[in-house]
Amino acid sequence: MGNFVDCCRGFWCRTKNPDVRISLPGVCFVWQIAMIILFGLFVRYNDESDAHWSEHKHKNNITSDIENDFYYRYPSFQDVHVMIFVGFGFLMTFLKRYSFGGVGFNFLIAAFGLQWALLMQGWFHSLDPVDGTIKIGVENIINADFCVAGCLIAYGALLGKVSPVQLMVLTLFGITLFAVEEHIILKLLHVRDAGGSMVIHTFGAYYGLTVSWILYRPKLHHSKHLHGSVYHSDVFAMIGTLFLWMFWPSFNSAISDHGDGQHRAAINTYLALASSVLTTFAISSLSAKKGKLDMVHIQNATLAGGVAMGTAAEFMITPYGSLIVGFCCGIISTFGYLVITPFMEKYLKIQDTCGIHNLHAMPGVLGAVIGALTAATASESVYGHEGLVNTFDFKGDYANRTPAMQGGFQAAGLCVALVFGIVGGIIVGCILRLPFFGDPADENCFDDEVYWEVPEDEESIPPILEYNSHMVGKNTGMMSESNFTVEQS
Repeated sequence: MGNFVDCCRGFWCRTKNPDVRISLPGVCFVWQIAMIILFGLFVRYNDESDAHWSEHKHKNNITSDIENDFYYRYPSFQDVHVMIFVGFGFLMTFLKRYSFGGVGFNFLIAAFGLQWALLMQGWFHSLDPVDGTIKIGVENIINADFCVAGCLIAYGALLGKVSPVQLMVLTLFGITLFAVEEHIILKLLHVRDAGGSMVIHTFGAYYGLTVSWILYRPKLHHSKHLHGSVYHSDVFAMIGTLFLWMFWPSFNSAISDHGDGQHRAAINTYLALASSVLTTFAISSLSAKKGKLDMVHIQNATLAGGVAMGTAAEFMITPYGSLIVGFCCGIISTFGYLVITPFMEKYLKIQDTCGIHNLHAMPGVLGAVIGALTAATASESVYGHEGLVNTFDFKGDYANRTPAMQGGFQAAGLCVALVFGIVGGIIVGCILRLPFFGDPADENCFDDEVYWEVPEDEESIPPILEYNSHMVGKNTGMMSESNFTVEQS
């Protein structure tokens, strides 16, 4: 028995080898070739992007090309696309020595994920029963970006601690799980979740947190000196924050119903975001002895209002209701960074690099609860009969559903997202523990040199005084001034 235990320990706890020279190119080439083959077999243009559009216009009495969905959806797609590649990417550049990995690996998994998402979501939502092909248009590529967002959120919990091969595997399974839970929540349960508080944020956050729990690193303190930011890295991360903050109204309204639904979703998100900024600044200042602001809170908690408004964005929550949601989220999210994240790492063994529990998990759950309550209390006196039917899509098989019943199904959707995130995270986390994915040793985490060619002049710069750690409290009394000179060439 002892020999068996030693054998298992030797397999699972072998020395880390971060060399991905064979595995990363192999995964990229093989999976991209697989995408080409699958797209060739299954994916075709839909009626509005096909060359037969003119015939489609005549057949359906469409008088102008302006009625093509492209002209309606593409501005929103641009905004969402910028959020995925620029917003999320730069938000992850706060670590002093992991900016390449933050924005670079974000680029890699998003590019792969959107292709796999088009296939997975297409098989569930856009499959033509006549010829068995997936018909894609502009709305499909928006939904693919949404799908990728869930995996990028999960990446936030693992930032700096996993290899690019592990991230590709995380994305492969994450997209698959997302497509299934999205189908259950939006189609089978008929839940309304335009901005994805449940489908995207709750699922993505608990998926990433559970994987991080499974991949717990007991000696991560050896990389503690790199687990923080410097002045310029926080400035770059703030660029990501501003892009996300500006475009979040588009994110929550991108696939909303034409007309008042999309208009209302943009307004509600706009107000919730603004409100969360003020409470974030307030709590951040109150938490410090001399009232100094923490850039960690400003980069993240200011976005929490947009997350929480995802489900109820289309609903008649009222403008002041949106402000209340943002007000509460700014407080909850900032409190999470101050208290809950350290607690989770110390007692629950969950190492959350970016604090996704505070930005996505808690606001996502809160948004789902707000959505359920708002749906359950909806009435014709507020929405009007036709407005109630259109907002909650009480048509066809769901024509007899009441607002109270809809509220119950909204709550059930939250449970589905939690189950898929946690159970899926356990399964994928166990797979990622396999010792041949090239993940870094505990003492080499949060360092770009493991997977990137870092310019030499970067290494010649003397150490910069660490002024901020995203998870560890500051102790300015222990800091001493550092004087140095740089020789001019």
